[in-house]
Amino acid sequence: MDELRGRTVAILVEKLYEDLELWYPLYRMREAGARTVLVGPTSGETYASKHGYPARAERSSADIGAADVDAVVIPGGYAPDHMRRDPQLVRLVREADAAGKIVAAICHAGWMLVSAGIARDRRLTCFHSIRDDLVAAGARFEDREVVRDGNLITSRRPDDLPAFCRTIIEALSEAPADAAVELAAAR
Repeated sequence: MDELRGRTVAILVEKLYEDLELWYPLYRMREAGARTVLVGPTSGETYASKHGYPARAERSSADIGAADVDAVVIPGGYAPDHMRRDPQLVRLVREADAAGKIVAAICHAGWMLVSAGIARDRRLTCFHSIRDDLVAAGARFEDREVVRDGNLITSRRPDDLPAFCRTIIEALSEAPADAAVELAAAR
């Protein structure tokens, strides 16, 4: 399957990420032909998941922008609470949304949408414990396995990963490839 050939997907990483919510999308996007890149606050740093599984950032948040990617995937767990403390990760999410790139957030990743200022007046879902945070930020909450509002895709929990990844792939397949992204991927 190569429906995402020529596409670059940034997957954000920080300590205490939910294992399945990082690795399932990463391998599913690769299987569909996308180039994936793990982006954390510090390039080369290893971040441990909630269960101790390591993920090494390939790029630092300061060294990547929306023009370098077709999509940004934000896993949940407790990582989004750490991610939103990094102004460069927040900037990347904000820029990607402003550029119309796919921004996909699952579980607690809704916190990053709030911190990036992109939740207001958007249809979103999330893990039930942060529903109030999203609603307070102006989001229109829907309790469904996946919600797509234009370029923004959200899901609630690991059980929703098949629908979450399927929707990301569909959205990326619909969007025209960005020539600048193709050039960045070729480097």
